[in-house]
Amino acid sequence: MSNRVESLVELLPGAGVDVLAVTSLVNVRYLTGYSGSNGLALVGSDTRTFMTDFRYLEQAAEEVDDSFARVTVEAPRDLLDLVEDALGAGELRVGFEAEHLSVGQHERFRESLPSRVELVGCHGLVEGLRAVKGPEEVERIKAATALADASFERLLREGIVGRTEREVARALETYMGSIGAERASFDTIVAAAAHSALPHAQPRDVVITPGDLVVIDWGALLDGYCSDCTRMVAVGDPGAEASEIYELVLEAQLAGVQAVAAGRGCVNVDQVARDVIEAGGHGGEFGHGLGHGVGLDVHEAPRLSQRAGDEQLVAGNVVTVEPGVYLPGRFGVRIEDLVVVTGDGCEILTSVPKRLMVVD
Repeated sequence: MSNRVESLVELLPGAGVDVLAVTSLVNVRYLTGYSGSNGLALVGSDTRTFMTDFRYLEQAAEEVDDSFARVTVEAPRDLLDLVEDALGAGELRVGFEAEHLSVGQHERFRESLPSRVELVGCHGLVEGLRAVKGPEEVERIKAATALADASFERLLREGIVGRTEREVARALETYMGSIGAERASFDTIVAAAAHSALPHAQPRDVVITPGDLVVIDWGALLDGYCSDCTRMVAVGDPGAEASEIYELVLEAQLAGVQAVAAGRGCVNVDQVARDVIEAGGHGGEFGHGLGHGVGLDVHEAPRLSQRAGDEQLVAGNVVTVEPGVYLPGRFGVRIEDLVVVTGDGCEILTSVPKRLMVVD
């Protein structure tokens, strides 16, 4: 944890602040190890302070890195009110995480501080550090992925036909929990037939029947880290058109994986897969980015997208590669792997085969 904090401290002068008030609980966990639901960290060149309330006294003692001084208050309250007492004397520029503080919280924070303290909005400082995973983080993501893959294989063995989308989603989440997952890393997507054309479909009380093409998008949260994968299952013969679209998306997905490497532009990697789908005549049906980072959050930096600007992949990024084609009112196809970026390519973490799985 101390290396992460030191890396953050090195970024503070460039952001124009002396101390950063970290309020995002995911970022607090990354820096301190704390996994509770009320916590705040102050980080500066001479400041390492963690704050919580009495409910988490023992948890903080067990989890928070020893480099942090711990401040615990008796009653649950807005921890921003305590920041002034933890700051040094003199004029200070205190950064706050602009994406994670509401307007109301910012107003209360400002009112709680003396005039000698200037508040400065900061963007993505901790998130930028989180985007590059260390070896231990990669191992945790691998473990979450292996657990999720094993659960999916069990689901296929026990069958999906005759069960509702909601029952299949719940079963998959139950399987993951039974072998150690804290929970699903996001709301499991199970969508059959025309419903599969919705990229973020919510499972329904609709029975999966012969002839359905089913998209299953799932992940596990294990030891704080997420996995993410999407596979397609056909109940019987999917038909010529669906098979053709599947092969097109698979070609794009394989091309996208092949394009992933340190130093490659995120826009360029997205474009490689997009070009395949556009050449197949379905560019207008691929409306989302190719992928996103995965770690303590299931959606984090970097983004493989046409809106990624000049951002480049670096070794240690963990990203999804998930092109899709969605034909409204008919069906959709998405294929997704989770990969770790390396100097000369990537390592695929997902073990579930990418062939179209046909079940009876």
